[in-house]
Amino acid sequence: MREIFYMLAVLSMICATSGAILVNLRQATREQIEQQVLTYVQGPALLSVLEFRDNDPIAERVKIGGVNVFPAMKDGRLVGVALETFAPGYSGDIGVMVGIDVEKDALIGVGITTQTETPGLGTRIMEPTFTAQFKAHGLQSMNVKSKGGDIDAVSGATFSSVGTVDAVRKAIEIYQGLKPEIEKTWKNS
Repeated sequence: MREIFYMLAVLSMICATSGAILVNLRQATREQIEQQVLTYVQGPALLSVLEFRDNDPIAERVKIGGVNVFPAMKDGRLVGVALETFAPGYSGDIGVMVGIDVEKDALIGVGITTQTETPGLGTRIMEPTFTAQFKAHGLQSMNVKSKGGDIDAVSGATFSSVGTVDAVRKAIEIYQGLKPEIEKTWKNS
């Protein structure tokens, strides 16, 4: 009986030590991981969506209401923002970077940041033929045609298309909720 208690005590110590090491390692590498995600995952989509800006939206990002808001400045004035949202697709969540023109209240464009859709089929949501439909689109009536909207779904990849549109709609809702705070944050711009 004594051996069992000894083994439990040793195992508990090993587990506690391992847990403490993992927590500290995660804390120590959090900033580096965030920077890598910004540079290699969100960055390419962000920079393609906000291509007309003359600032660095990654460096100037601000967390508003728990959401990273990336500003697009032109001649020192806020002209657009981008934010990333997620929605379920066929094989998992689809991450979409959505750019919004703050002056016209219209989409600037979208870029896919993450997806695990079927190669050759669902991954076609990343092609310009699909994403170009979002450029200059108003913030109202965002949906695929089969649901009363005006976005053509990718043939054979309805779940992926709907997931992308859902993520864009979610970004629009977040933007509309944060718009007063966004304007206040960059009002001197």
